[in-house]
Amino acid sequence: MSTENEGNEGNAAEAAPSVPSAPPVPADAPQGPPQSAPAAPSHPDATATQQQPHSPAPDPATAPMNPVPAAAPQYAPPAPQAAADAGWPPPPPAVPAYAHHAQGGGPVWGAPGQVHAPDAPRKRGAGGLVAAVVVAALVAGGVGGALGFWAADSNNSSDSSGSTTVSASGNPQDLKRDPGTVAGVAAKALPSVVTIDAQGGDGEGGTGTGFVYDKEGHILTNNHVVASAADSGQLTATFSNGKKYDAEVVGRAQGYDVAVLKLKNPPQGLTPLPLGNSDQVAVGDSTIAIGAPFGLSNTVTTGIISAKNRPVASGDGSGGSNSYMSALQTDASINPGNSGGPLLSAGGAVIGINSAIQSTGSSGQSQAGSIGLGFAIPVNQAKNVAQQLIKTGQPVYPVIGATVTMDEKTGGAVISDQGAGGTEAVSKDGPAARAGLKAGDVITKFNDTVVDSGPTLIGEIWTHKPGDKVTLTYKRDGKTATAEVTLGERKGDS
Repeated sequence: MSTENEGNEGNAAEAAPSVPSAPPVPADAPQGPPQSAPAAPSHPDATATQQQPHSPAPDPATAPMNPVPAAAPQYAPPAPQAAADAGWPPPPPAVPAYAHHAQGGGPVWGAPGQVHAPDAPRKRGAGGLVAAVVVAALVAGGVGGALGFWAADSNNSSDSSGSTTVSASGNPQDLKRDPGTVAGVAAKALPSVVTIDAQGGDGEGGTGTGFVYDKEGHILTNNHVVASAADSGQLTATFSNGKKYDAEVVGRAQGYDVAVLKLKNPPQGLTPLPLGNSDQVAVGDSTIAIGAPFGLSNTVTTGIISAKNRPVASGDGSGGSNSYMSALQTDASINPGNSGGPLLSAGGAVIGINSAIQSTGSSGQSQAGSIGLGFAIPVNQAKNVAQQLIKTGQPVYPVIGATVTMDEKTGGAVISDQGAGGTEAVSKDGPAARAGLKAGDVITKFNDTVVDSGPTLIGEIWTHKPGDKVTLTYKRDGKTATAEVTLGERKGDS
């Protein structure tokens, strides 16, 4: 599925082509109406060694969402970034679009307790009116009504005011929120979430979100949020208390749509958000999203996990920075500017990075908003990528060493007849070749996950690490067979 990235980048980004109607496939806010997308290439490299150069134009409903311009109320996509390599990564497939570049058993979230207005003293001669008020209170509130009568009676004996209002306790503890409530989780998490302003050297840019990853001042976010300012621009991170800090890019991974920043002069006492286990979330689990939708910093929304393992392919509109994920789907409201922000469990642990949304588009408007279909990069995958970026500054991708097509309705990931630039579709002595796979084979399962397209296969491969052993089920000449494959690796995005 193709999706739109959710950052708020400066230039209107083109939408990624639709992805197969099977599982879905990040999210920013484009500036200006999305352009129609040209047909996606039929033989991009879907598994990870090389990918054919061709970037599909965006479709109004799936155009990448770029960062929100910091100075204006409207939010447009970040300035297009040149692909590191014209031939990689492949453009998103023509599958159902699910997004734009934009734990189990959580406690029930109840509303905070009611606070009544304070009582003003009343005149002694209004006994009949007081009685009427008390009767009404008893009928409506039971014991609460009785307590209200006691408070009114006390006021009557102390002064002669004519007020008949009843005062609740003014104890500050009554306003505290339990840690298990949405208010409690938000209060604890907000100080660790930042609004990112990215301004490119050409003046283009926008806003997105990020969160504190460690006490050293590293901030985790989406690549499409910072891409426009990664090389010669300016990056700042603003905390919920209004304090702003300059930041720089430590490393970014276009294919994963993950980036790590570092505050240049980090404050003391940074509190990293706790990381959860995205493999253990279940459909129906409660979720909380925090971000800066349309530039509205520190916005909190709630929802549930609507689905898992959605294959999502998303482009940032730059013509080559396509990303793939096996995403967590949520109905928590996510919009341009939420990109890079945390998706939290009911307990307050990060389970994903909000990255893409599905949108129906809107005529007469520069960008569309949430329709309840948001996608997040599972935190287990994002954590692995972040650690690699902090350690070496460049991403490492697991690969099977074969080029697959991105065609829709192929019933699987078809190994191409030829790779990018006329190379062999199955790399000599690569993982796929050693496992006996050949051009024309149709991969239908990756371990126990059904594969219906090239993007789905890529998303599943990238949830693993180089060296992992996986089982591929494929069809050749009408017969089904399996192959054990040890994943290889490719370093960098070019």
